[in-house]
Amino acid sequence: MKPNILWSMALLLSIGSLCHGGKVLVFPLEGSHWVNMEVLIKAIHARGHMLTVVRTDKSWYIKEKSPYYTSITVPATKGFDEEFVKEGLKVLIDLERGKSSMLNFFKMQLKIFSKMSEAHAMMVEAATNMITDQKLMKTIKESQYDMILTDPAWGTGILLAHHLQLPLVYNVRWITSGEGHFAIAPSPISYIPMMGSGLSDKMTFRERVKNMLFYILALYNDRFVIKPSYQAFCDKFYYPKVDFNDLVQAADLWLNRVDFVFEFPRPTMPNVVYMGGFQCKPAKPLPEDLEEFVQSSGEHGVILMSLGTFVSELPNDLADEIAAAFAQLPQKVIWRYKGDRPTTLGNNTRLVSWMPQNDLLGHPKTRAAVLHGGTNGVQEAIYHGVPVLGFPLFFDQYDNLLRLKERGGTRILSLGTLDRHIFLQALQEVLHDPSYRMNMQRLSRLHRDQPMKPLDSALFWIEFVMRNKGAAHLRTESYRMPWYSYHSVDVIGVLLAAVLLIILIIIAVIRYLCCRVCCNSKIKMKHE
Repeated sequence: MKPNILWSMALLLSIGSLCHGGKVLVFPLEGSHWVNMEVLIKAIHARGHMLTVVRTDKSWYIKEKSPYYTSITVPATKGFDEEFVKEGLKVLIDLERGKSSMLNFFKMQLKIFSKMSEAHAMMVEAATNMITDQKLMKTIKESQYDMILTDPAWGTGILLAHHLQLPLVYNVRWITSGEGHFAIAPSPISYIPMMGSGLSDKMTFRERVKNMLFYILALYNDRFVIKPSYQAFCDKFYYPKVDFNDLVQAADLWLNRVDFVFEFPRPTMPNVVYMGGFQCKPAKPLPEDLEEFVQSSGEHGVILMSLGTFVSELPNDLADEIAAAFAQLPQKVIWRYKGDRPTTLGNNTRLVSWMPQNDLLGHPKTRAAVLHGGTNGVQEAIYHGVPVLGFPLFFDQYDNLLRLKERGGTRILSLGTLDRHIFLQALQEVLHDPSYRMNMQRLSRLHRDQPMKPLDSALFWIEFVMRNKGAAHLRTESYRMPWYSYHSVDVIGVLLAAVLLIILIIIAVIRYLCCRVCCNSKIKMKHE
């Protein structure tokens, strides 16, 4: 028995050493960003690590108390509130449907720029409140965190990571200036489409011109709308002064919420780890009442419709058109909707305020999904191989659906032309054309055919950063180079100057020799 006892003790000691818990300070974002960050937080907590989440007192999704983390609540006076999202969505829908003028469109763009600037200013205010709170900073430093995990669409975590000199890990699709790849890896805009452009990686000359204009607009937005607030913070609190964009690029690890089953191929870097679909998982049993409704669909199956975290209602006339189309189908429909009950709602359609979307997508009776094109929903549809009818509303949703359309998995509708007949025809196409389901099932197989699950990969690299106090050996230092060095303008200039000098020397020698020959000829002629 003694060898067995010794073996058991050794095993317990080894498990204890493997499960040594680290400490993670988390700076998340609201809405759907919090949905996927919470998945990561729960998984990190399950590995035995301690997490502290920093939130503002204006948070609408991030709860102060949780079994998975403790929290630090920072006061803030303004922010990107739910009312603004609803107001902006209404203007967008009216514009798409021809009920708003171009003047209103430009007003809306200016308002979005203004509101985004205000939201980023709120993040800077939160960072200022933290860094000037000596008691709080003393507590944080004494807690001896191993790393900071942040969603870099807001810059608070980036600023605090530099101040605390802690390793920095991103849960990223977006950074403060736009899509994350553009900051970390070479991104030729000749074949890499800008988000918002609605372009694929196969562009005509005219589309490349459009892509360039979107790129210039993104540069303007970053330099003159977003960066000034963060740079002012850097100038005030950091010495020697640093450029905020350098701080963004200096992260140890980029956990990117896409993969190349979904994203167009593009250059990348060794400290970018792709975890697209990390929140996806096998379907769990549905609640009893929902399962009964699904089973009542018989051989026709069910369709689900959800427009994401922010959008819970539509203009009444548009909702009526969609409900009327659903009413003509033999399938049962589960629709996440909180607005007024549509007057044309059929008996086959059930309205819910919340749905277990992943579990419904993984149910064998689900035939199709009507989605707005958010990254989380698109990746869940890919994971479960469910064809999609795309219904984009704002931000990156059209671009996400376009990537799915290029792979044959969706049909995209425009709000500007939507009525019950168009909606019904498009939905029947997705339901009855087998290519949509075949293509989505192929994407599902490709997505699942990996040596390690995306969430496990993300957890490995998070713990790698904690074990090794960062991942500087994976990080490119190119961001420290001035633009003219990065693009080798100085090298090209020196080489051109050298070539020009050689050409000038050759010309001078030839002229000299010619002059000598001419002079000798003249002297010879005089002697003759």
